[in-house]
Amino acid sequence: MQIRRLHSWDLTPKAAIDLQRSLASQIDTRSPLTRCDLIAGADISFNRFSPTMYAGVLVYRVADDQIVETQDAVMDVTFPYVPGLLSFREAPALLAAFAKLKTTPDAVMIDGHGYAHPRRFGIACHLGMWLNLPTFGCAKSLLVGKHRELAAAAGKMTPLMHNDEQVGYAVRTNCRVKPVYVSAGHRIDLASAVQVVAATLRSYRIPEPTRLAHLRVNACRRCSRA
Repeated sequence: MQIRRLHSWDLTPKAAIDLQRSLASQIDTRSPLTRCDLIAGADISFNRFSPTMYAGVLVYRVADDQIVETQDAVMDVTFPYVPGLLSFREAPALLAAFAKLKTTPDAVMIDGHGYAHPRRFGIACHLGMWLNLPTFGCAKSLLVGKHRELAAAAGKMTPLMHNDEQVGYAVRTNCRVKPVYVSAGHRIDLASAVQVVAATLRSYRIPEPTRLAHLRVNACRRCSRA
C-alpha cells in the first residue's frame, strides 16, 4: 500500500500539538462510505516500560467473516506518552504495518479516537490523512465529552457531546456491556462509521476487525519474549 508522507515524526510535544491544530482543518468527516466489505483493523501492543511497539494490521471481509490479509511491524518509539498525542507515539509503527498490505480496504477501524479529541484530531484522523483512506475511531474508553445514560440493550446509542458539539456516538454493542465510542476520522462521516461498527459486531463488545487485531499483536508480543 502506498503511504503518503505528510510530515516528520521528530517533533516535541508542543510542536505536535501545533501540528494537530493545523491538520485538523483538513480532515473530511462528511463523506458517506460507499462500500463496506473489506475493513482493516489495527492495534498496538507493548510491554510496560519498554520502547518496543508491536503493530498489527489485518483486513477483515464482512461478507464471510474471513481474514484476508495480516501484516505486522516492530518498532522502537521515542515519543513520550502524552494524553491527546497518541498518534505521535503509535502511528509510525502502524504505518509501517499498513505499508506492507497488498489489499486496499474499504475503510480502516482504529482502536482509538478520531474527531472525539480535544483538538478534533485523534489518531484515526491522523492515520486517515497519511493513508488517504476512510478511517474512523472505535475506542474502548472516553477521552473527551459526555453522553446521556444508555439503555442496557444492544444497539442503543446516544450522541457524544463536547463543548456543545457532537463529536461522536456512545454505542452499546452488546447487552449490558460498557459502550464503545465511535467518531469519524477522515474521508468518512459519523453515520457511516457507526454502520461499519454495527456490520462487524459478532458476540463481543469490540468489533471484529480491532478485536482480532488486538489478539494478533498481543500474540506477536508474547512470541517475541519466548
